[in-house]
Amino acid sequence: MVEDARFEDADDRPLRLRAESAEDMPVIAALVQDAILTMADMAWQPRRHRLAFLVNRFRWEDREAAERAGRPYERVRALLVIDGVLRVASTGIDRSDKDAVLSILDIAWHPAEDGAGRVEITLAGDGAIAATVECLDVTLQDVTRPYAAPSGKAPAHPD
Repeated sequence: MVEDARFEDADDRPLRLRAESAEDMPVIAALVQDAILTMADMAWQPRRHRLAFLVNRFRWEDREAAERAGRPYERVRALLVIDGVLRVASTGIDRSDKDAVLSILDIAWHPAEDGAGRVEITLAGDGAIAATVECLDVTLQDVTRPYAAPSGKAPAHPD
């Protein structure tokens, strides 16, 4: 008898995921929820049509295993890259304050009829970043080894 694969059986390699369809975006959104970064960790490269973020991502995929083992929760540095970007807009953030700490609440895809659309990143404190794109092309890639979350706690969202 063949058993179904379980999430817990996955190996502990760094994540490297790509979203190219609307169905892919909820996975990326779940994994970057509560990621933190500073304004200095954000780069808009208009000639390359790329918007990139170096984030400290909470390892949601490891939360239950950490609790079972009684070990600290973990974070990892990861690159969140949006390609095919035509224009970037933001609201509720001071782009000149490079030390400002931002926290990602959600990332969502809003398609247009022609295949183009908008990738919108919702930030804590009513901030948002919107990237108008030619098509959906978002990559999330861990770039360091996991480290103990400095707070020692999992992010919480009160009702």
